[in-house]
Amino acid sequence: MKIRSITYFCNPGYPIKEKVLREAGDFLSKAKAAYETAGYEVQTVRVATVSFVKMLGENHIAELPKYAETFSTAMREIGVSFAALGPALPEAPISYRVIPEAIAASENIFFSGVMADAQTIHMAQVKACAEIIVRNAPIDPNGFANLHFTALANVGANAPFFPGAYHTSDQPAFGIAVECADLAVQAFEGRQTIDDGRQWLIAEFTKHGQAITNVAQSLITNYQLLTFKGIDFSLAPFPDDAHSLGGAVENMGVAKIGLHGSLAAAAILTDAIERADFPHVGFNGFMQPILEDSILAKRSAEGVLTVKDALMYSAVCGTGLDTVPLAGDLTADEITPLLLDLSALALRLNKPLTARLMPIPGKKAGDATTFDFAFFSNGRVMALDASPLSGALNDNSSFVLAARKPKE
Repeated sequence: MKIRSITYFCNPGYPIKEKVLREAGDFLSKAKAAYETAGYEVQTVRVATVSFVKMLGENHIAELPKYAETFSTAMREIGVSFAALGPALPEAPISYRVIPEAIAASENIFFSGVMADAQTIHMAQVKACAEIIVRNAPIDPNGFANLHFTALANVGANAPFFPGAYHTSDQPAFGIAVECADLAVQAFEGRQTIDDGRQWLIAEFTKHGQAITNVAQSLITNYQLLTFKGIDFSLAPFPDDAHSLGGAVENMGVAKIGLHGSLAAAAILTDAIERADFPHVGFNGFMQPILEDSILAKRSAEGVLTVKDALMYSAVCGTGLDTVPLAGDLTADEITPLLLDLSALALRLNKPLTARLMPIPGKKAGDATTFDFAFFSNGRVMALDASPLSGALNDNSSFVLAARKPKE
């Protein structure tokens, strides 16, 4: 198990307040050292801000590309790997339109866009997020720019996993995102019952969660006003079989992830995270990034795991749809129905979900992917069974979709 990220949340303002970023860099350096002393490998340190809409103000949103470029330089100067400048917001439609240009102008800067909040689906913004995905695709020949954007449905602040991380306060905070798919793989190796594996997993999550929390509490004693938001124990994989969530599902007894039984396995793993005793923040569930998981990439290439399967598992998992390779000629109108389905799941089930989709220029369903990236495992472009919406579903109005009422 590793710490994927220590994420520092702040409001650096506009123009950028250098003091805020210096404090961020100072804290992250000390935090990384503290966790390494405690025996945890720390892969990255990151900064996530309040929404760029709030920082820049509506009159300056068009300046986002220049702001993002400047922020990239500032991050390198304080030794931070990645930064997220928060989401585009429904009350500022222009904020969606400037994101592709900002991604093109910057390096290692991430963005998101709100499609749905706790009760409302904003159809104009669902379409705007689909348009961002299409416009991002040709920025890089491999469609890699879409790694830097995700569409948000019912996602709250202070989730430490990117690209969906954002803050809503002037007071700084931090959270921890872990990479622990290897624990899920180990949990069911050779175990004969679900409860045996689950109890082992709960104990491991609790042990590490409390150890991480103890370090966090010792850190904040030296930082006035800084708060610890918690840990996202989403089962983030690494692209080898020893750290594969697909491998964990198959260890549980499903012949190949994508076959029936996979949803139950995803639900059991997510349930174990929820039962563990540590301060939860963010998604905390089964994570299914197709290109970041060797087994998921393999099963999708075989056609066993489909986009519809991944959407279905989103009903019981943590994050939703992530690093899904799609055909490069898809239109925004074809992507919109998938984003709408995801938003509906998030609201009816009252859970956070995201969609990070990656159309690849020049490729069609079934073509091999050719990413050269340490965190990716190449597979094949996945088919998307969708046609443009029509009628009432194609209207741009926002509408309320209430969460399912609990059984009395």
